[in-house]
Amino acid sequence: MSTAARLRSTVASLDRSRVALYTVLLALVAFYLAPLESGFMTAFKTPDGFRTTTPFAPPPAGEFTISAWGTAFERLSTGLLNSALMAVPATVLSALFGSLAAYGLTNLSWRGQLGVLVLFVAGVFIPYQAVLVPLTQFWSFVDIGGRIPLAIVADNEGLINLSITHVAYGIPICTVLFRSYYATIDDEMLEAARLDGASAATIYRRIILPLSIPIFAVTLIYQFTQIWNDLLFAIVLVSNPSNQVVTVALNQLQGSFVQQFNLQMAGAFVAALPTLVVYVLFGEQFAKGVAGDS
Repeated sequence: MSTAARLRSTVASLDRSRVALYTVLLALVAFYLAPLESGFMTAFKTPDGFRTTTPFAPPPAGEFTISAWGTAFERLSTGLLNSALMAVPATVLSALFGSLAAYGLTNLSWRGQLGVLVLFVAGVFIPYQAVLVPLTQFWSFVDIGGRIPLAIVADNEGLINLSITHVAYGIPICTVLFRSYYATIDDEMLEAARLDGASAATIYRRIILPLSIPIFAVTLIYQFTQIWNDLLFAIVLVSNPSNQVVTVALNQLQGSFVQQFNLQMAGAFVAALPTLVVYVLFGEQFAKGVAGDS
C-alpha cells in the first residue's frame, strides 16, 4: 500500500472515531439536559396542556402561559429574601474560617496538628440526620432571641440559628479544600517573608489571601449551593412561617389534592436562579481553583 493510501486510510479511521466520539458526547448531553428541558417546557404549559402532551413537547396551541412564573415568584419572593439573608453570611464566614484553619494546619507548625486535621476530615462525613436531635436541643438551650434583647434578633432567630449551623457545618469541608490548595504554595516565598520579619497574620493577609482567590471561588460556589438548597435544617430550625427559606416555600407549592406541575417547575427554576447567578459571577475563578492555578 502506498504512503498516500495509508494516509487516506488513517484519516478515514480518525474521522470515524471522531464521529463516534461526538455522537456519544451529544447523547450524554441530551441525556443530562432532558430533565431540564422537560421541566422548562412544563413551566410554560397550562394544566390541560400538560395532561394532553408529553413532558418533553412544547406547549400546544392555546395552552401556552407564563402565569405560573409570576405566581411562583410571588409565592417564593419572601423565601428568596430569607434564603439570601441566611446563605450569604453563612457562605462567606464558613469560607473565611476554613481558610484561616487551613492556613494554621498547612503553613504553621505546632503540636497536635495532625490530630486536629483528622477531626476536620471526620467532620466532613457527618450526615445532617445524625445531628438533628443534639442540634435542636442545643438551640433550645441557647435561645438567642431570649438572651439578646433586640427585636431584629428575636424576629429572625430561626434564620440566625440556621445560618450559624451552616457556618459550623461548612467549616470542615472548607478547611479540607483550602488545605489542599495551600499545600501547593511555594514554601520559599513564605520563608522569605518570615526572614523579612513578617508575622503569621501579615503573611496570611499579604501573601496567602491574595493567592486564595481561585479557591475562595470554589468554596463560595460549593457552600452557597449546599446552603441554598438545604431543606432538612431549614424545616427543623425555622418555625416562624414568615422566616421560611425558599426550599421550604418551594416544597409548599406541592398541592394536597391537585398537582400544579407547571407551578412547581416554574418555582424550581426561580429557586435555582441565584445559584446560577453565583456560578456565572465566579465561574472563571472557579475553573482556576479546580485546576489548582494560583
